[in-house]
Amino acid sequence: MADTATTASAAAASAANASTDAPPFQLGKPRFQQTSFYGRFRHFLDIIDPRTLFVTERRLREAVQLLEDYKHGTLRPGVTNEQLWSAQKIKQAILHPDTNEKIFMPFRMSGYIPFGTPIVVGLLLPNQTLASTVFWQWLNQSHNACVNYANRNATKPSPVSKFIQGYLGAVISAVSIAVGLNVLVQKANKFTPATRLLVQRFVPFPAVASANICNVVLMRYGELEQGIDVLDGDGNLVGSSRIAARHALLETALTRVVLPMPILVLPPIVMSMLEKTALLQARPRLLLPVQSLVCLAAFGLALPLAISLFPQMSEIETTQLEPEIAQATSSRTVVYNKGL
Repeated sequence: MADTATTASAAAASAANASTDAPPFQLGKPRFQQTSFYGRFRHFLDIIDPRTLFVTERRLREAVQLLEDYKHGTLRPGVTNEQLWSAQKIKQAILHPDTNEKIFMPFRMSGYIPFGTPIVVGLLLPNQTLASTVFWQWLNQSHNACVNYANRNATKPSPVSKFIQGYLGAVISAVSIAVGLNVLVQKANKFTPATRLLVQRFVPFPAVASANICNVVLMRYGELEQGIDVLDGDGNLVGSSRIAARHALLETALTRVVLPMPILVLPPIVMSMLEKTALLQARPRLLLPVQSLVCLAAFGLALPLAISLFPQMSEIETTQLEPEIAQATSSRTVVYNKGL
């Protein structure tokens, strides 16, 4: 009977472990495969999970200690892969990977949607004045700049002047395009008032998209001149490539154009239909809460989809790079970090 009970207990424990369906833990590595879009999508869902904003200081210390124990081979018996993945998720969501300092909550990737949604709602408010257009575009670019700086690569410190240059370029381009388009729409005599209002709602997208491209180019222009590191399949440094830098900047810029598209295009379309419903026509006070929920849903869907388009470590054939890079390795392909 004792043997039977022991066997049953072991089987139950094994079934419990299997039910978690957690892959073997790898310190510092993504939980999900990065070679497929779905794997990257699940990975970034973990990164932007807003529940990590509510992790207590005690829980953070426990997570960090658990990972330290794993690193030094002093892990206590009974710790599961699921617990280790959860601990790593908490640490990566709160602490900067290079400095190990806590990232200010509004500027964490997990806080990007909760703290960014009110700004999106402000950008899409109807009947904007010149002052309100300038204010919301400035606030949006300020928030983006703070997120970029808080999550920067701190292994090779960049001068603060570079971030300021990118920030000013983004603000100036966003404000000038938004104001310019609004003026053009106002002067368009062929538009009916209803059409003019609808067109004005789409103005934030080209303004934000162009500002995002401007920000990428100004902040990472040096990479085009100096190149970025490319690595072989074993992680060994092959050299520095300007062609890889162009690919990296193009992928990052494309991601930053795709990201605001559903956030700033879908809500105006959805709201133009919802505003015609009997409920919202009878209760206009519900317009702002409903628009906020629509923006939140669009933001929550768009962010992981956009940043999952390309792997963080992109692959390129050596034949497409400089001759000296191709001659420096026997690998057919090399990889590079495309950046944030």
